Amino acid sequence: MPQQTSVNPLVQLLPLALIFVVFYFLLIRPQKQKEKQHQKMLEGVSKNDEIVTSGGIHGTIVAVKERTVTLRIDDNVKMEIEKNSIAYIKKPQNA
Repeated sequence: MPQQTSVNPLVQLLPLALIFVVFYFLLIRPQKQKEKQHQKMLEGVSKNDEIVTSGGIHGTIVAVKERTVTLRIDDNVKMEIEKNSIAYIKKPQNA
């Protein structure tokens, strides 16, 4: 009669734990770091910064409020947007 060997339950959970660790380091952790950098960038926006919104609108900040900024996108054209919609601050061409 063949003997059945019982498998330790921890050994069965090991592949699942390994998958979670891989997902954490490849997906979750980098996303959280990117979020922190974006939040830090939003806290540092100031008047006369040239920015691009997540919708692709290029403009210059003319006023900063608590949750919004006012952009000048053309002569005599201004719009107020949420700070969270700022994708990035354009860097000067000479720097």
